[in-house]
Amino acid sequence: MFLSHFAGRAQFYNLPADYFFSLPTEKTLSEKDREVHSNVKPYIPFFSEKYRAAGDSEQVFRFIREGKLKDLLFYRHLIRVDSKAEEFKLRIDPILNFEGGGDLADSVKTRLFTNTRGIIASGSIGGRFYFETIFSENQSIFPNYISKMANATQVVPGQGRWKTYKTTGYDYAFSSGFVSMQPFKFLNLQVGHGKQKIGNGYRSLLLSDNSFNYPYARITQQWFKGKVQYTNIYAVLMNLVPASVVVNPNTERLYQKKAASFQYLSINVTKYLNVGFFQGLIWQAGDARNQQQISWQYFNPLIYSNLFTYGLDNKNNILIGGDLKCKLSNTFSFYGQFMLDNLQQSTIAESGCGVQGGFTYFDAFGVKNLFLQTEFNKVQRTSYQSPPGTGTDQSYFHYNQTLAYTPIDGEEVIFIANYKMKRFFASVRYHLQDRAADVPANSYSLSLINARIGYVINPSYNLNISLGMIYRKQNFYNFNASTNETNYIYLGLKTSIYNLYYDF
Repeated sequence: MFLSHFAGRAQFYNLPADYFFSLPTEKTLSEKDREVHSNVKPYIPFFSEKYRAAGDSEQVFRFIREGKLKDLLFYRHLIRVDSKAEEFKLRIDPILNFEGGGDLADSVKTRLFTNTRGIIASGSIGGRFYFETIFSENQSIFPNYISKMANATQVVPGQGRWKTYKTTGYDYAFSSGFVSMQPFKFLNLQVGHGKQKIGNGYRSLLLSDNSFNYPYARITQQWFKGKVQYTNIYAVLMNLVPASVVVNPNTERLYQKKAASFQYLSINVTKYLNVGFFQGLIWQAGDARNQQQISWQYFNPLIYSNLFTYGLDNKNNILIGGDLKCKLSNTFSFYGQFMLDNLQQSTIAESGCGVQGGFTYFDAFGVKNLFLQTEFNKVQRTSYQSPPGTGTDQSYFHYNQTLAYTPIDGEEVIFIANYKMKRFFASVRYHLQDRAADVPANSYSLSLINARIGYVINPSYNLNISLGMIYRKQNFYNFNASTNETNYIYLGLKTSIYNLYYDF
């Protein structure tokens, strides 16, 4: 988010951005004359000024006078340091999420809330070095469906392990950080603890920012005047199972590690058409001493070369896929993804595979800042799992969450509408999911509406106040039409910087 959500010079952060607040940037990158690679996030603006969205802050969010309290509250970063020659820049802001409400469908009427306090800092040195760090401490009492997921997976979705808060709440921390270096015009190096996303949709079938953060190194190259971008990501993931049979007394339990590597080749065939090719590899998990036996092939940077070595059904779990984006106009685009995980079944349809297709429409029907999106996802049951018979867990999971978020063995249709007028905004997202289960009686359909209206207090770090609703209805097919229902109404003051996915 070096790019602006509301302004070309306001934003300074490079996390995988909050989906709604990143739309002005996405709108600018979707213009037909911007030949950029918009399918790997977070973006690397060192490569080109094209990644810096023009925005509308100079007209809407113009600065008043430096040093005034009004300026600090409504326009500026909390702490902002710039050298005279702008060779050094530093931004420090609070991370807040004070949210409270209740579930109208809950007979117990439990008071629900989230209390988040944290800090985010970022800076740059010259034009070749950027750094960022974030930390937050959280306590929450969630609606029932989120609590059930947190209890089942041992993690708060996307935010890591938790401790019990009071009797029914969750206490958890979230941190990330990285450094980005640009030694040459065509080469960028990143090392940090965070997550990536590959794709142009709300979901990603290849690599998503759905799961918890992980240590990684990312190497990105651009060639042929920026028409070709090649990305290598090396990561260390975690299975939430003990790393060894015996746990030493008075020590914290260690969890099983597994190495992962991802390659992505993005090609701008024309200014209007981009195609991408993907390979992900989950290496053999650690042994009884939590040591990984990694051979040189793990570091092999050439896409699909490990596919020819191991195939799709080896214990070193390989997932391949691709995507495309076609700009039909400056405001209307089509995108899609395809994923293939294994071929052990008799037909492609029964194997681990998935498809995605969607449309984005900016300034829809001529209404400025009205955004509409429709997306379809379908993934088979055997996707993202360890190949059968391997004896270890090389699943496409980290902290008990899939690295590529979408309903497994099911279909999903998503409708999104967002609108902003100056600092006021409104957002509605509707999900319709059809989920099959190993036990047919557990199959169900799911309808979920996530809506909110609000006001941006400070666009420099997306501090906003909003009134929202999550309505969720789960219909089981074989339980005498039984349902689970959530109707969560909330009011919140929040720093909207990164994505949280509670739409399951």
